[in-house]
Amino acid sequence: MSRRLVFAGVVVFAFVISVCPDDAGAASTGVPNWNVTTSCRGAAEAGFSQDTAANLKLCLDSEQRTREQLTKDWSTFPAADRAKCVKTQTFSPTYSELATCLEMSRDLRNGTKPVDAVPQKR
Repeated sequence: MSRRLVFAGVVVFAFVISVCPDDAGAASTGVPNWNVTTSCRGAAEAGFSQDTAANLKLCLDSEQRTREQLTKDWSTFPAADRAKCVKTQTFSPTYSELATCLEMSRDLRNGTKPVDAVPQKR
């Protein structure tokens, strides 16, 4: 795939996301609609690869998949956790960070230990 085609796809995807309304009150009604382009652009430019456009597309695609999964799972998270996690995403919010917040809140409430937890020596 040519770089020009990838770049064009990224631009179209970024435009579609940017025209979606920002819905900070979505915690009670559904997954918020955030423009994640700024966060993804920053991550793409900070990457070790010189192919920033490809990195941007990968990030945007990943964020879209995460949002789709959140949409499926949204009702399984308590309303208080949804509201708290949405509210904490104030600067360049991402769906990945939102998902992490919701999962951590759930795991803390359920007493679930992280998978990679190292047992403490006594």
